[in-house]
Amino acid sequence: MAELKEHVAVKNGVPRARAQKPNPAKKTKASNHKQLLKCPTGIEGLDQITEGGLPKNRTILVTGSAGSGKTLLGLDFLIKGAEKYNEPGIFVSFDETEEELYQDVASLNLNLQELVSQKKIHIEHVVLSRRDIQESDFNLEGIFIRLELAINSIGAKRVVFDSIESLFAGLTDSGVLRVEITRLFRWLKDKKVTAIITGEPGEEFYTRHGLEEYISDCVIFLDNRVSEQISIRRIRIIKYRGSNHGTNEYPFVIDKDGLSVIPITAAALDSPGTNERVSTGIPSLNKMFQGGGYTRGSTILASGTAGTGKTSLAAAFAVERCKRGERCLFLSYEESAGQLTQNMSSIGIHFQPWIKKGLLKIMSTRPSSFGLETHLLDLYKTIGDFKPQAVVIDPLTSLLGEGSERDIQSMVTRMIDLLKSRGITGFFTSLVSSAAQNYTSGEIGVSSLIDTWIVVRELEEDAGKKRIRGLYIVKSRGMGHSSDVHKLVLSDDGISLEQMEAAADPNKNKKMIGKSLSDTSKTSQTAKTTSAN
Repeated sequence: MAELKEHVAVKNGVPRARAQKPNPAKKTKASNHKQLLKCPTGIEGLDQITEGGLPKNRTILVTGSAGSGKTLLGLDFLIKGAEKYNEPGIFVSFDETEEELYQDVASLNLNLQELVSQKKIHIEHVVLSRRDIQESDFNLEGIFIRLELAINSIGAKRVVFDSIESLFAGLTDSGVLRVEITRLFRWLKDKKVTAIITGEPGEEFYTRHGLEEYISDCVIFLDNRVSEQISIRRIRIIKYRGSNHGTNEYPFVIDKDGLSVIPITAAALDSPGTNERVSTGIPSLNKMFQGGGYTRGSTILASGTAGTGKTSLAAAFAVERCKRGERCLFLSYEESAGQLTQNMSSIGIHFQPWIKKGLLKIMSTRPSSFGLETHLLDLYKTIGDFKPQAVVIDPLTSLLGEGSERDIQSMVTRMIDLLKSRGITGFFTSLVSSAAQNYTSGEIGVSSLIDTWIVVRELEEDAGKKRIRGLYIVKSRGMGHSSDVHKLVLSDDGISLEQMEAAADPNKNKKMIGKSLSDTSKTSQTAKTTSAN
């Protein structure tokens, strides 16, 4: 009876079992059981937008038109799995032979043939005859037997089917088709493999049969479109059961390293602040900033019309970083490395010694050579390899003709986010049209992301007898700075800034070419202001 009383409570004469305290261990175990396991793809950017990878031991449909990159994504998934995660894989091809697949990736840095020889990847080329795909004689048992032998032979954890249309091309009965597709997907799940199945889009559905997207646990859509004669690749996660994922279209590129997704639309605003300053490379310009230079890890924009000295300011900054033992990456969209080096030497800025020391790297390319995504990916990879402390991009406005205004702003935002997230000081130049209404145009819609903004412009002196350059600071976040317009002098000895002399006659004020400066040239007092921005 004593034992019974320990487990039963009596209320109004009715025995009732006592409520037992929950077992924390069991709760944790149940919670872990519900969590979806992820299979990392190893493909740059794709694991980020899928929040860890593809669903482990489930089926994933990858669909897209011809040339969108379906087969390459599947191969890259297997190769990265074998190399990075020690997970062998099977590639089931219905269209291409093993030798043809080797030729497909020969121009890429993908070690497919070597991994096959090491038995880390197995290629199963399935040749289907007309009789094999006839509806009356259709049977998946032969495929299952071959696939099971291949999986067991290397202990495969990943499988790619390329493509499902080839396998079910002869089935017209939608009921039979759904049963067989479901049967295939269930068989793959039972074998505990993560399977990618490629498909071709139909008129109204993501596949020709219109069934696979409903049965798959994850659906990825690849697109290769042409906009204004420029090829643009996009990837989108249509659905992902049991997991959060990025829902936008994300640019991706195919280069010598395979497929890379560029997922960042805006990095988290968590970059730490700092009071550390870096020299501008021009002593007289340093004096215009209360801190004696730019803030480390900030972004600087120099805008102005052609010939006002924007590139010279950027070059002075780049060489100064090299003198301090820091690496600097210089991206030039208008001049070759040789031309840029020669031009800067005329004002006493010499690139060659720093290039030889490996502290300065100049990359010159035409923006029209390829799309915005490729430019951005090249920047990602170069920064990862070179590891610079400063980056110069000259000029940003050269990218304007390579996409829509939204695309340009998105790319520049991603550039700035990349630099800030790694504590890299970025210096950008921007060309302002001579027909612009004011000299603070030309910032490509990203002025809110710029920390320090410098404007250089042309001025007329002595009633149009002499052309000079003027420089002033629009803003510098968190730092007092001069509000005066200073004279910018480029000479054989380098770059310097001089105070503008006050005009004796109010009617002889200096003028911008084509515009009055009466509002800005009445006084030449040196005032220190702190930008609200």
